[in-house]
Amino acid sequence: MGSGRRPRRWWRAHGAVNRALPDAELDSFVDALATRIASFDKWAIANTKHLVNEASLPPDVEIRAGWDACMASVKRPAAQESIKALLEQGLQKPGDSENRLGFHVGQLRAER
Repeated sequence: MGSGRRPRRWWRAHGAVNRALPDAELDSFVDALATRIASFDKWAIANTKHLVNEASLPPDVEIRAGWDACMASVKRPAAQESIKALLEQGLQKPGDSENRLGFHVGQLRAER
């Protein structure tokens, strides 16, 4: 997805959205969903989560290797320069840099 924004119809067509709620209904929907989930049998939830993790997560050793590679990449001088520039443009604050991160990363590459 490349961190780019896509129109709502694209997300719906690709199955990423199964419903959309008006903002005024969102809080009550989330509260009702959380209450419903909290009422489920705790043992059943824990075991279902365990089964999903077993089927979808890589072994811990692979997660560690991926994490280590990510951290090594982020520590590179070029990455640090990019992160600094993005932070100066408003990264990790509400606004355009967060909303269009893919675009802003691309702009950094174009400027170099």
